[in-house]
Amino acid sequence: MHDVCVAVVSYNGRPWLDTALGSLLEHAGSLDLELIVIDNGHDGSAEYAEERFSGVRTLLCPNRGFGHACNRALEMADARYVLFLDPDTETLDGDLAELIEAFDRRPELALAGVRQLRDDGSLEHSIRRFPSALHMFAEALGVERVPGMRQVLGERELDRREYDLERACDWTAGSFMLVRRAALDDIGWFDERFFLFSEGTDLCWRLKEAGWEVAHMPQMTIRHHGHDRPENARLEAQAAYARMQFARKHFPRAASEYRWALALRYALRVGAYSLTGRYESGRRQAARAGLETVLKGEAPFAGRSQLSTL
Repeated sequence: MHDVCVAVVSYNGRPWLDTALGSLLEHAGSLDLELIVIDNGHDGSAEYAEERFSGVRTLLCPNRGFGHACNRALEMADARYVLFLDPDTETLDGDLAELIEAFDRRPELALAGVRQLRDDGSLEHSIRRFPSALHMFAEALGVERVPGMRQVLGERELDRREYDLERACDWTAGSFMLVRRAALDDIGWFDERFFLFSEGTDLCWRLKEAGWEVAHMPQMTIRHHGHDRPENARLEAQAAYARMQFARKHFPRAASEYRWALALRYALRVGAYSLTGRYESGRRQAARAGLETVLKGEAPFAGRSQLSTL
């Protein structure tokens, strides 16, 4: 059995694979790694990975969502830990072996994320609290940024100092998720009804319900290039839909309140961009797409793995 299986789901992520896997291998220390690339796009990621990385295992997979692809990787994996790594990431600092040592010292720890930066070097707020109607209203109105209120109302951890500490959290950004295999087997892997977005939040919710712990670990720092792409309206619509799926699954009695808080968030963004004259901006278009999805309740990416009945 390997120490860590590095599972990369590549939907047309071929241009990033050299950086993602190459930089991680440079920071892997003496670990015995297993590399798996799940290609659910159409750019030849699997073939390219086989050419570039010795011993990598690949699978061509129909695109039924991120969680579906991760589960296919788990079927192939033979390691104590699984690192779900986005292809558009770059490991900047730290040692994966040190991170595994920290896991080994804490048998109750199931999942952890690390410090994440954007392309411009700014900090990504990857330490999160579970979604709720109250948290969404706070984000929509900007209350989460008020000193003294963010510890109660905000979903995101905005205090930069917290990202230098090893600390518990509810969930963390899915671009780098290191998970104990035994914990995954305990709760039943990813829920494939989430096509894209919120599948990691759902995974963390179920882990914590089963008694496992989730944490932010500062031993490593990565850069996530995907944050600085132009706003994509369809992806924002999908993120909105997945949030509503999560609410219906985990707090159905407050799902309606959460939906209207989410609608308020998008409506205020559309209004703000309109008032500043940015009618054609990508951000306004994305916010409008998110608002329309919340109001209509239609799945942007229709398919077997995304069920409105969730």
